[in-house]
Amino acid sequence: MKRIGFLSFGHWQDVRGSLTPTAEDAIVQTVELAVAAEELGLDGAYIRVHHFAPQLASPFPLLAAMAARTDHIEVGTGVIDMRYENPLYMAEEAAVTDLISNRRLQLGISRGSPETALNGSEAFGYVPGEGRSDADLARAHTELFRAAIDGAGIVRANPRMSGHSGALAIQPQSPGLSERIWWGSGTRKTAVWAAEQGMNLMSSTLLTEDTGVPFDELQAEQIALYRAAWAEAGWDRSPRVSVSRSVLPIVTDRDRAYFGGRSSDSTDQVGQLDGGAARFGRSYVGEPQKIAEELANDAAVREADTLLLTVPNQLGVEYNTRLLETIAKHIAPAIGWAPATAAV
Repeated sequence: MKRIGFLSFGHWQDVRGSLTPTAEDAIVQTVELAVAAEELGLDGAYIRVHHFAPQLASPFPLLAAMAARTDHIEVGTGVIDMRYENPLYMAEEAAVTDLISNRRLQLGISRGSPETALNGSEAFGYVPGEGRSDADLARAHTELFRAAIDGAGIVRANPRMSGHSGALAIQPQSPGLSERIWWGSGTRKTAVWAAEQGMNLMSSTLLTEDTGVPFDELQAEQIALYRAAWAEAGWDRSPRVSVSRSVLPIVTDRDRAYFGGRSSDSTDQVGQLDGGAARFGRSYVGEPQKIAEELANDAAVREADTLLLTVPNQLGVEYNTRLLETIAKHIAPAIGWAPATAAV
């Protein structure tokens, strides 16, 4: 059985047609959309995290608000750039948020994607050591964060205050959270690494490599390599795998006005990113029945257990609720999804 959630980049901009002219609008509406998505029976409400941009940034207050207003839906990220994070403070925030949500938190983390800021994480105080890369920094932060949420002793106790000299873990702890960490992987190689580390896999609409095959086939290969590496590592649980897709059904004149001219998005795009080849996945735009057939034939969607639907958040809660409802009723059943509640 597939799970489906939405993924919001949380843009805001005071321009004509935007229903999120301010940060407050984008933040409040994200909470409202999570409530609406739960009522539709969707399984997840996820947010993207960016820094130095008019988009959602600090995720945990927002995730906690989403959790407090909902009862069943997963709340999560796709993804947190670990280069920017204080691993121990993040572990505390994540545990608190998970407890508020009654253990519904799903945290996608990664090395981060290309961004508008030049050396942005250095402004936050995090600089790779001599001979180390940004990827090394992100992985080191990830290792400490995961140890902390798993209850590892982090610092020596002060005997005069605690009565013992052992090691202290961060508090609070939320047992089970360590199994709900996902690595956002842009290549087959990093997917294998994520499996070796025992993290779930999160793969988006961009792969920072290209072998000449269609995006969905390359992503399906990434998933297969991940699952093989997971089995080889001998982990005692089944991993979860998510992929993201832009799905824009056209059923009204308003839909057609917004998205009817996006025929160029119906094929993969190949280009250069950070000095290397990259392949961008297609968007699914058109009549719901046509999209349902195409999405059912998407090789990576078939292999993943979770599909995250990117939403045009600047069009507002009402529009995005209707978009998600159309997908839930007329498209998602074709890939094996059924609503989590009796709402649809």
